[in-house]
Amino acid sequence: MRDARWKYLRSRGLALILLLACPPVFSDDSIINRIEALQAGHPVTVLDAPILAKEALTRFYELREFDLAWDSYNARRQLAQAISEVADQGLNPLDYHHETIAALALQPTDQVEEEVRADLDLVLSDAFLLLSSHLQAGKVNPRTIHAEWTANRQDLETHTVLAQALDTNSVYQTLQQLKPSAPAYQKLVTARRTLTALLGQPWHELAATPTLRPGDNDPRIPEIRRRLALLGDIPSADHDRPAAYDASVESDSYDDELLIALPAFQARHGLEPDGIIGRQTFAALNRLPVERIRQLDASLERWRWLPDDLGDTYLLVNIAGFEMTMVRSSEEILRQRVIVGRPYRQTPVFSDRIRYLVFNPTWTVPRKLMIQDQLPIIRSDPGYLERMNFKVYRGWGADRVEVDPATIDWHTLSANNFPYQLVQEPGPMNALGQIKFMFPNQYDIYLHDTPGQALFGRAERTFSSGCIRVERPFELAEHLLAGNSNWSRANIDRAIELRDPVNAMLRTPIPVHLQYWTVWVDQSGVIQFRNDIYGRDQRLIDALRSDPQGALMPTPRRP
Repeated sequence: MRDARWKYLRSRGLALILLLACPPVFSDDSIINRIEALQAGHPVTVLDAPILAKEALTRFYELREFDLAWDSYNARRQLAQAISEVADQGLNPLDYHHETIAALALQPTDQVEEEVRADLDLVLSDAFLLLSSHLQAGKVNPRTIHAEWTANRQDLETHTVLAQALDTNSVYQTLQQLKPSAPAYQKLVTARRTLTALLGQPWHELAATPTLRPGDNDPRIPEIRRRLALLGDIPSADHDRPAAYDASVESDSYDDELLIALPAFQARHGLEPDGIIGRQTFAALNRLPVERIRQLDASLERWRWLPDDLGDTYLLVNIAGFEMTMVRSSEEILRQRVIVGRPYRQTPVFSDRIRYLVFNPTWTVPRKLMIQDQLPIIRSDPGYLERMNFKVYRGWGADRVEVDPATIDWHTLSANNFPYQLVQEPGPMNALGQIKFMFPNQYDIYLHDTPGQALFGRAERTFSSGCIRVERPFELAEHLLAGNSNWSRANIDRAIELRDPVNAMLRTPIPVHLQYWTVWVDQSGVIQFRNDIYGRDQRLIDALRSDPQGALMPTPRRP
């Protein structure tokens, strides 16, 4: 055993004199052998469990000179309990060696067979290291799902966290503290438990035709009523539970009760709340409970990608929910509808800080939009540029020269021949409206006003070229400038009247987080579902369902 330890330590470059002066206490050879195999890049399986936290595991045992770490029965019990509960977080207990730990680790220490103690120690450490990383930063690396996704993942020295948890006998508590602390995350966890209770319910597919309207009679209606009751859209006297379906009520009439419940169901699924049960509403009613749970799991994972501290005051834009909120000292102080990018010009996910506002902004049209959007309009409508208050420049920067658009043969221009720049002057027709909110970033994305206010009335609002249009920009501006005494609402109005661009610097930059959640729980405790407008959910769901070695879990079938 000394030979094996010496070989390992020598490979790490430690001096012989230190080894002779301070000979280590040797433990089971198998730990050293396993670590050497991991460092050599070989797959290591112990007690039928693949060891995956390679770097953290190596560092952990190096620092403790390869002594066994899990002699405490209480520590093993705490880890087993934490692993058994992770399904509530949208994670799979099997990823953390649940079966092996449940079978072996919960025996009293003196009953664990000597020949498996070292291997069990490795399995326990690997499970903790994996779980702590996944709870704190997510199981899935967001960039492996979407290249444009910039998450604020924070590195965690999990080997240090494990050592401290064992030293303080706080394995379970430590893992709980690594979960996101945001109330919105905990609300999703609670909602997941509610949906899990529906997994045993029959959920046969309802035919999507013909469309149903109030007053209609149809044999599908009793099943619709049952589902609305189970999903909580038909309330019960006990507000903590969905209404129990009364099997004796077999009426196939679209009655007043359904007329109240259906628009509420439609609204919380991002549909027009018209009470008409058409294809989209049937699709929402037909969604299996397990499909809802997996969609919710994607939202839980996206929360784990965020830093735990979003800021004392911050803006949060939910792209998939078409909504922006402003939070101060954990209290929501503002909520507005927003318009986001079209599916082919998606609004990216990232965080930054709003540093200044621009009143009466100009709009310098990005080159891609000049070619793809503006050029076809200019060709078909010669008066467009003048009517919309555009100026045309040849060249860029300080050397650009204004050109009369009437002198340009627009039909000869193309992506390879477009030496012009289009700049829309401030005014009521400006595409950015009267205010834009700047947080300079690599995507050239910002929040702004819009003259197209009618679009905020749509249920699904994907109309922009990537930037985010805000429903009530002046209200947002007042909140952002509240700490700047020289920017009262009267001063804002005077700046607007100037009709020239005016910058208003924020005394303290405000964090803004652009995120993408298709499931969340609102302030009233109602779970909200939205369409996956950019098709981002499925790849993430598949990655979450994969075991740590990449095998995809089977998909349940509709009964």
